[in-house]
Amino acid sequence: MTAADTAGAMEMRGALARLRRATGLPVAFGGLVEPGRRRMRISELNGAATPALRGLAVTSGNGLGGKAVALARPCAVTDYSLSRQISHEYDTAVAAEGLRSVLAIPVVVRRGVRGVLYGALRTAQPLGDRTLNAAVDVARDIEQTLAVEDEARGLLAAARPEPRTGAAAGSGAGSGAGWEQVREAHAALRALAPRIADPLLRAELLQACGLLTRGTPPPAVALAPRELDVLACVAAGATNAAAAERLGLRPETVKGYLGSAMRKLGAHTRGEAVVAARRAGLLP
Repeated sequence: MTAADTAGAMEMRGALARLRRATGLPVAFGGLVEPGRRRMRISELNGAATPALRGLAVTSGNGLGGKAVALARPCAVTDYSLSRQISHEYDTAVAAEGLRSVLAIPVVVRRGVRGVLYGALRTAQPLGDRTLNAAVDVARDIEQTLAVEDEARGLLAAARPEPRTGAAAGSGAGSGAGWEQVREAHAALRALAPRIADPLLRAELLQACGLLTRGTPPPAVALAPRELDVLACVAAGATNAAAAERLGLRPETVKGYLGSAMRKLGAHTRGEAVVAARRAGLLP
């Protein structure tokens, strides 16, 4: 299992707990679509009385979850074993857990189904719109989280820095389009890091930020993480409003962090603050 798969499984586990709280359904389970295949495997159970569903491989188009994968939209049945809306390859496992009314919500990221969240009752009764909408909201949350983590991994792959040597290493400033790309990557990584739920991925992002500034002496000035986040955005050319949108902060909060960073760096303008931060080894 890759790091991305492990993180996805962790997100799925948390989503199932939220789904039960949001819907009141006694049983929730789910799993991720296997990379490169039209099949998902149920790996996480919450509220289950048996292990019957664990490890079940659900092929696209088959059963309720497979239908959700194939159509990329929520599906539900009032009585699983008697439903004519689905095929019945998985009736044995569903019956062993005693499930009757079941809903399946696909987790869709960039138009691809990444997983399925299920919620279920052990009685045959309609699952109303309120329950379905609450389950969909949980799926939307995990979709946003997975999309952010995908973006973070893409930035990590693109931001592996070249060793800093010669004049560029001595000055800490760099030059040319190459360094502008490095600085933009640094700002993007710092902006994403606070939004990452996976602690290992978040640590890797911050480590990559450190690699992008490596080659300079240890910083003589200590900036708070959010002060550095704001300054990284400013260094990449962002206005206060753009930095606020990128970091999920209010413009006045960004202004406060920037002012604090400027005072610590002894700078009177935004440009002076960026230059001072680069000389101090805080920015690439």
